[in-house]
Amino acid sequence: MKVLPFTMLVPDDKSVISEHIELPHFYQFLHRHDEWQLTYIERGEGTLIAGNDMHAFRSGDIFLIGAKLPHLFKSNPEYFAPKSGKTVKACSIYFNANGILGALFNLPEMKMASAFLAKNKHGFKVPAHLTKEIAAKMFSVYRAAGVDVLFNFLKLVNGLQSLNDEVEALCSDMYSSNVSENEGMRLSKIISFITENYNNQITLEDVANAAFMTPQAFCRYFKKHTGHTFISFLNEVRINDACKSLISGEKADCISGVAYKAGFNSITNFNRVFKNIIGQSPRAYIDSYNNISRVSYVGA
Repeated sequence: MKVLPFTMLVPDDKSVISEHIELPHFYQFLHRHDEWQLTYIERGEGTLIAGNDMHAFRSGDIFLIGAKLPHLFKSNPEYFAPKSGKTVKACSIYFNANGILGALFNLPEMKMASAFLAKNKHGFKVPAHLTKEIAAKMFSVYRAAGVDVLFNFLKLVNGLQSLNDEVEALCSDMYSSNVSENEGMRLSKIISFITENYNNQITLEDVANAAFMTPQAFCRYFKKHTGHTFISFLNEVRINDACKSLISGEKADCISGVAYKAGFNSITNFNRVFKNIIGQSPRAYIDSYNNISRVSYVGA
């Protein structure tokens, strides 16, 4: 997978770019651009490739992607199925802190904001308990016009800056943005194999064979370039699928069915892994979602 340079088309009357999309799937090529990118996933599931790391993403997630960082929101395979009817929906804000907004970020009052971006140069995932607040500020930027765009953008930057050390980095500080075409292709093949077969009983040997590597070499390579072990990444992909099933109308007494559908062969192991990744049990996750849905409905 070649890393494509991507030039944002900046309108003459705007210094901050915003978009709200609904498409069959996300842009499917690994690419980079000079702008920072803040993306709120309203609807969609898949894998985010960011530099040399990978993260499962799902509806409700927000990611800040650093300038020039190679990245790709890889939608799950079902989004590419003929006549699937599935779509993704997202709001994104793009800004160039060293380009058209350079003068703004060089002001004394922006010193802390500039330092925050420099400290988190590759970007991060916004903590789940703060996504609603940040998403609201993003939509304020998107809906604004004229000078209000800048006012609301500054509020958004201030909101991000206030996260301090709560953020989860997208990749290591030591990562270099120079990703070779061959490495990109190999990582792409590995991700595709995992995301297309995660609900089967795939083994380390299976994925190593798909990468044309020995299991030992694959383990070293995968850990070095993704920050995950094969099992930890596979579990995240499977739990992402399980979360989608649990809130799509599956009955609570069918949790075991959700677990087996996602690729787990033990309900005990599923419950343990689910709580480790999500922070609560599958049943508690369903209850939390239902409570939020009821509150949203009453307030509508």
